[in-house]
Amino acid sequence: MELIRAHILSGIIFLPLIGFLFLFFIEREQEKVIRLISLLFMILDFLLSVWLFIIFDGRSLDFQFIERYLWIPIWKVHYQVGVDGISLLLVMLTTLLGPVVILSSWSAIKERVKEYHMFMLLLQGAMLGTFLALDIILFYVFWELMLVPMFFLIGVWGGPRRIYATIKFVLFTMAGSVLMLVAIIWLCLYYVKSFDIISINNYLGTNPLRVGVQVWLFGAFALAFAIKVPMFPLHTWLPDAHVEAPTAGSVILAGVLLKMGTYGFIRFAIPFFPDAVSVMLPYMSVLAIIGIIYGALVSMVQEDIKKLVAYSSVSHLGFVMLGLFALTVSSMQGALIQMVNHGLSTGALFLLVGIIYERAHTRQISDFGGISKVMPVYAVIFMIVALSSIGLPGLNGFVGEFLILVGTYLSKNPYSKVYAILAGSGVIFAAVYLLWMYQRVFFGPLKKEENKKLVDLNLREIVYLGIVLVFIVWIGIYPSTFLKKSEASIKHLIEQIETRRYIQPGEKITVPSGSGVEEREGQ
Repeated sequence: MELIRAHILSGIIFLPLIGFLFLFFIEREQEKVIRLISLLFMILDFLLSVWLFIIFDGRSLDFQFIERYLWIPIWKVHYQVGVDGISLLLVMLTTLLGPVVILSSWSAIKERVKEYHMFMLLLQGAMLGTFLALDIILFYVFWELMLVPMFFLIGVWGGPRRIYATIKFVLFTMAGSVLMLVAIIWLCLYYVKSFDIISINNYLGTNPLRVGVQVWLFGAFALAFAIKVPMFPLHTWLPDAHVEAPTAGSVILAGVLLKMGTYGFIRFAIPFFPDAVSVMLPYMSVLAIIGIIYGALVSMVQEDIKKLVAYSSVSHLGFVMLGLFALTVSSMQGALIQMVNHGLSTGALFLLVGIIYERAHTRQISDFGGISKVMPVYAVIFMIVALSSIGLPGLNGFVGEFLILVGTYLSKNPYSKVYAILAGSGVIFAAVYLLWMYQRVFFGPLKKEENKKLVDLNLREIVYLGIVLVFIVWIGIYPSTFLKKSEASIKHLIEQIETRRYIQPGEKITVPSGSGVEEREGQ
């Protein structure tokens, strides 16, 4: 047991990868066996992360369960993994959605079943590695590895325009990643001379970069992460990828992949370059608010339910970005829990859209109406999930949005109160586009003859949706279970930023003569 505990993070990362290798030896004709093995490995991974959640000390400021082994001696690159309160919640979200997506695609995927499940397991391992890596090169390897299975999941099992969507997704992601790699090489080889994320963070705390250099490096990191979030105006790849991806691909894309971008801001861009954050904060906050309002307004005019949910992600992730750059404990805790909430609520919405598409072979709102009469259980679950996405008190969405808006309003940043008020409109818009869509799909007369033959949810669908609903309600009613695990890490991060930055948000970059910090004057 102690051996497993000591290597629990490697177990979480490599269990899906072992499953990936295991499927190599299964004949492709044994589709049921392939599905069962994939499900088994995903469930074991989730159980391992639950154990991690239980034994994790939420009071500690340090990374826990660190494993470190020399990987590339010539560059002193290590296989180094660790977990804190920030990455813990994202690991839990990732492993929770693993079994859910396998169950959701049980009958939907009929071609190349073996390859599909192999790519799902590979993707799972890459995402978990991204959240747990404590060596920046290891992080980058997992970050790029994730592209490979996602490329095939959309490109092979996607919709009619899957090739276009796949190429667009890869090109956008690679463009940002290349610039980030250049910044990593300069920062780690030229300045810090270490790839260890903890060492980089400590070194930059005592040997800060000049403001001008910070801004350039922040820009390189931020571009890669903003594309992944995605922030307005770098969001154009997302609707295409969502619409063309298979249901499970959309769930993972919304539930986990987008969080890799926001996680990158928390782990790298914000703590590494605090003065650049002060300089860029107004611009990032304005872009976040534009994303909130733009995503909501575009969602209102969508006729395709899946595209509506896709654009809603731009709006919801705008809230997360606003919370991150408000730089208060409340707003950042709200942003973190909202990442989890978005993964659950939007992931569940994509599952529900996939269920109706599997039955009706259409996602157009105009093709439905009155289907609550033939699918009452489906209608009830859809309503609960929609209300959670809106932010109804008692469900998960309320907790994150409330903390973000309050934290932003109380922030010392210039115009923070204006930001909070404008962002609050996003909640109203969310109610409009989701409830209006719900009314048109589920209420009114059941006019179309083919819709009268629609079948309600089966046991398998109720099970995997029920798993997500449990966490939607749990976080809504008793969020402290999760907030307590991340509170110490968030407070420590905010304290680091406050003590390290010379420039305060909204302050002109001027340095008094003889202050001893002339070298940090903005360039």
